[in-house]
Amino acid sequence: MTIRTARPDRVQHFRRLHCLKKLEAIVVEMQDPKSGLKGSEQKLNVTTIPHVIAGKDIIAWIANKMKITVEEAQAFGTMFVAYGYIYALQNHKKLVMCNDSSLYRFQTPYFWPTQKWVADDTDYELTFFNFLHPFSKQAHYNRLHKWLFHKWDFIVMQATEQYKASRERKKPDRVVFDCQERAYWIVNRPPVSNMFYQQAIMRSKVKSSVSLGALVKYITTYKNHDPFLAPCLPSNPWQTDNDSYWNLNMRRVDVPTKMRVERWSFSLFELLTDLRGRDDFKIFLKKEFSGENLAFWEAAEELKWGTAASMSTKAETIFKTFLAPGAPRWINIDGRTMGLTVKGLDHPHRYVLEAAQTHVFLLMKKDTFFRYLKSPVYKDIQKKSLNPQPHNFSQAQLEQNAQNRSPGIHPTILWKQEEEEKAKAAAAAAPVDVKAMMSKIDRKK
Repeated sequence: MTIRTARPDRVQHFRRLHCLKKLEAIVVEMQDPKSGLKGSEQKLNVTTIPHVIAGKDIIAWIANKMKITVEEAQAFGTMFVAYGYIYALQNHKKLVMCNDSSLYRFQTPYFWPTQKWVADDTDYELTFFNFLHPFSKQAHYNRLHKWLFHKWDFIVMQATEQYKASRERKKPDRVVFDCQERAYWIVNRPPVSNMFYQQAIMRSKVKSSVSLGALVKYITTYKNHDPFLAPCLPSNPWQTDNDSYWNLNMRRVDVPTKMRVERWSFSLFELLTDLRGRDDFKIFLKKEFSGENLAFWEAAEELKWGTAASMSTKAETIFKTFLAPGAPRWINIDGRTMGLTVKGLDHPHRYVLEAAQTHVFLLMKKDTFFRYLKSPVYKDIQKKSLNPQPHNFSQAQLEQNAQNRSPGIHPTILWKQEEEEKAKAAAAAAPVDVKAMMSKIDRKK
């Protein structure tokens, strides 16, 4: 195996890894003839391998030496395997330390990570030649030939010499060396293919000037709405002990502020995440007789964030209301999305409506949202919106505000009040069963 001199930056990088030196000190202590682990000879494929240790013995030694639990010792042992200081004889591709009779050996210091060399792609391909017959992995062999064609003769010549040298060794030594080299490459092998780089090259790129322009545009748009860059109007309640800001910006306040209404125009996402803006958007959709898309979007949100117990019931209701043939509020989405969504509702989960919800969101974003911004509904709320003037409290007024501070209402209480109001509104909007009401009256008589 050819070892090449490492680049200076890699050497400095390894020298900075003092933790590896500490690991190596523990590995050396493990191999101490008196206080270390006692290895034994084990047969592997009719070949006797010396200095073999069971995984449970390694974990027990670590737990006893470092005074830690078995679980912590197993995690510590796994770190030794992951860094290549210990390797498994049988399941060598699994870089974990098993707390059982699995067989392990200590890696020779020549292959430790702190050595001042880094193997390149040529070394890896030479190892491939030694371990695998070329025709057993024909596709892999052809790919390597094309990839390293410029130095293929050198690789073949050096692999042949290494193969001859390995045949002259005794069989146990040859097996041990092969296991050591396999263990090294499992930990340190280079990428198998350039597929990642090819995909990265084919991926569409954005010029830095375009991305920086988008960032500047975003900051310019939101700078007046950022509490770190602009003051709160009329005042910051955490500093002045005046709750006017909170009262003006409640979730479903009757008349919103101008800054709040302005924020709705930034994007459909900003509009829908504000409950007051969503209510105003519903008024516009009701006038256009096209509220089923928003209703479906809200139903999908309720399914996503609702309880697990109500998931099946909500999914069935959504299917009957929006997706079933002849549904009262049928939504218009493409056939592929509709088919996947309906099929997924057979076994509903929280995100079963994700594709349909995204499709509906994009439809509203491309058409309905811009018509709403030009509509009299939005212009009317812009005129009615409040523009609070900044508070200029003196020091004496600030002290008075602190003394008269009223206890706040817990958000959970406000949420329960909103839920009760929604339930009452839904009950009032539901059709009244006259026969059921008359039967109740008769029973009371």
